[in-house]
Amino acid sequence: MDEVIKIVNDIKAGDIKPIYFLMGEEPYYIDKLSEYIEGNILAEEEKGFNQTVLYGRDVSIDDIVSTAKRYPMMADRQVVIVKEAQELSRTIDKIESYVDNPMQTTVLVFCYKYKTLDKRKKVTKLLAQKGVVYESKKLYENQVGDWIKRVLAGKKYTIDPKANAMLVEFLGTDLSKINNELEKLQIILPKGSMITPEHIEENIGFSKDYNVFELRKAIGERNQLRAYKIAENFAHNPKEYPLVMTTGLVFGFFVQLLKYHGLKDKNPKNVASVLGVNPFFLKEYDLAVKNYPMRKVSQIVGALRDIDIKSKGVGANALPQSDLLKEMLYKIFN
Repeated sequence: MDEVIKIVNDIKAGDIKPIYFLMGEEPYYIDKLSEYIEGNILAEEEKGFNQTVLYGRDVSIDDIVSTAKRYPMMADRQVVIVKEAQELSRTIDKIESYVDNPMQTTVLVFCYKYKTLDKRKKVTKLLAQKGVVYESKKLYENQVGDWIKRVLAGKKYTIDPKANAMLVEFLGTDLSKINNELEKLQIILPKGSMITPEHIEENIGFSKDYNVFELRKAIGERNQLRAYKIAENFAHNPKEYPLVMTTGLVFGFFVQLLKYHGLKDKNPKNVASVLGVNPFFLKEYDLAVKNYPMRKVSQIVGALRDIDIKSKGVGANALPQSDLLKEMLYKIFN
């Protein structure tokens, strides 16, 4: 995020490079940077003749170079943005000769999503020398919560820890998807508001009571009544809570407990880092480790493998989801 801010601040200060190569697994910042360049390099009246958006699937490197070599009309610069540039991955090296001597009156932007260039290649080194190469890396799940807090703080909002964890649990590490949901909430809630689990449930559609991490919490607490009640809700909503996803996440929970049992350094910071979990959930893991000794956890992991196989239709004789959920909980609690 700091690198993104620096690129934007440099552009604001007039330090504009002839080439921006935006690449990486996380498309969110690639989109944000290209949108900023598209919206701010040229004045509105200059864009008609001097701003061009190309798509990698529709053009060749020769087309891009030809466009980039044009002179601007009644403006100091032209902007050429190549979206979906990863479609040109097989021929991207051909840009090398242009990069070696780029037009100083052109701002050429490549949006090279979900992939990266080999940093050892000459073309990559040239791009970094003549312009900006930015790699947008995927965040780990335990980093996304802090990212949500930073984004909201910049917009004058705060978020309840449980609401934050709900977003990460249900939306994973897809920053674009998370940001879209946060923007919906910002339309509804006045600045200065704290986003709560109730806001998430009412406006995004996740139940604060019936969801996978509430099931995980009930299992960790050995609260059988609560766990069976949540499982029953899942069984009535198989499209929203597919069994394969549920068993996979519960299996992952017990694998984390195995790791926890094996840790020598049980400092909370180290535990959260090794398990890859939001520190908000550590109390649940502390309790679960007490409720499930290592030998029992090992047995449960084995049993969950069997349930997972059955959930995929192998040797289960087409058992309904409700029966498999009950079998899963029975093997965990007994």
